[in-house]
Amino acid sequence: MIDALIIGGGAAGLSCALVLGSAQNKAFAKDKSIAIITHQKTSHLQTALFNNVLGLAPGTTGESILDNGIAQLTALYPHVEQIDHEKVSDISKSENGFTVTTNKSTYTAKIVVVAVGYTNLININGLEPFIEPHPRAAAEKDRIWLKNTDHLIETNLYVAGTLAGWRSQFAIASGSGAHVATDILTLWNNGKHAKVHDKVL
Repeated sequence: MIDALIIGGGAAGLSCALVLGSAQNKAFAKDKSIAIITHQKTSHLQTALFNNVLGLAPGTTGESILDNGIAQLTALYPHVEQIDHEKVSDISKSENGFTVTTNKSTYTAKIVVVAVGYTNLININGLEPFIEPHPRAAAEKDRIWLKNTDHLIETNLYVAGTLAGWRSQFAIASGSGAHVATDILTLWNNGKHAKVHDKVL
């Protein structure tokens, strides 16, 4: 049983994984199992170029961010399990959470975060009741969102990034993933607001 399973290795998914992973020394998070299905083929970062993002050198490519994000997660938080070369086909409720089925395996998780792209090509069974036209995208682009309240679709099922209804902007998607991570940390901390910061000593 995975405590938190993130689906999607783009800006929102990786940000969520990094923040959750960074809480490893917190008493309420140290024994939690965290995993991310790092499917990235539909991420808009694959073709992105950044000149207007605080903290990123102008000319940084989205492809390099994806590669560096995976490397960062591996180096700093190896306890976060990375599941590569698998694509999710189904999410269903189970007795203690959710069953997530991929093209290769089946996982059970207490909490699931859906952080894939916001195109209408999404084909994860079980999410159909929540799909609606995207509220912050041009209608002709035919984008979608998973209807949610403050990233929460239903109990223990979250959505992050553009699929949560946010605009397609790197900083927004990353912040959305971090937001969801802090909500999960708060849940693990018995409702006491939680966040993780590193400081220069």
